[in-house]
Amino acid sequence: MPKVLLGTIVAHCDRILGVADIKDFPGAANGLQVANGGGVSRIVATVDASLATVKLAVAVRADLLIVHHGLFWNVRQPWTGRNYELLRLLIESNLAVYSSHLPLDFHPKLGNNVILCAALGLKKLRPFLFKDGQAYGLQSQTKISRSVLASRLQRVTGEKALIVPGGSKHCERIGVITGGAGDFLQKAAEEGVDTFITGEGPHWTYALAEELGVNVLYGGHYATETFGVKALAAHLSKKFGVPWTFLDHPTGL
Repeated sequence: MPKVLLGTIVAHCDRILGVADIKDFPGAANGLQVANGGGVSRIVATVDASLATVKLAVAVRADLLIVHHGLFWNVRQPWTGRNYELLRLLIESNLAVYSSHLPLDFHPKLGNNVILCAALGLKKLRPFLFKDGQAYGLQSQTKISRSVLASRLQRVTGEKALIVPGGSKHCERIGVITGGAGDFLQKAAEEGVDTFITGEGPHWTYALAEELGVNVLYGGHYATETFGVKALAAHLSKKFGVPWTFLDHPTGL
């Protein structure tokens, strides 16, 4: 099977995702996190980089793993025990790891936010929830019942949404941020949405949603962030002629 240079794929990803221009959380380490021998003949995508997903990638003989949550959110030293097993498996299997967190949330075509909004039928999207000069999500003005919106969310994610019915049964201004953005509820309300869709949030957001008069739909952190890695891997497959596979390893969270 013909191989594409890893460096060519990495440079393309860095450019189209705007990795150098997006401010992310400490530990995200967007971009190439682990190199390989230099070539790519099979791409796999998954949400989280972990020993379990690396084993899945190795089992299908991939040489590039695309992830949303990379390897370095927490301290990895020392390289003993499970850390050593992970490092050894990556090197011996010639498996590169490319991670894209906020750049893949924000992307206007390949991003988690825009793809989830499209799947929900939300149109005329505008930037939503600004922090550090960046829009973390998208919003849409529409008229839809809360129950229908929740049903759509369940259909597109495959997971039953947790509904916090803090507002009206009829939604008119909906804000969407995939992943774990429940902490942003207060700011979301300040930006004028009556319904906030995200992946997960802390316990105290239930009472806050009631006090703010805002509906919150929690669709699952994992479930709302499968879209971007699939879209990026499919894009790379089409551009470079390399097959790709999605490795589903749900957390239920």
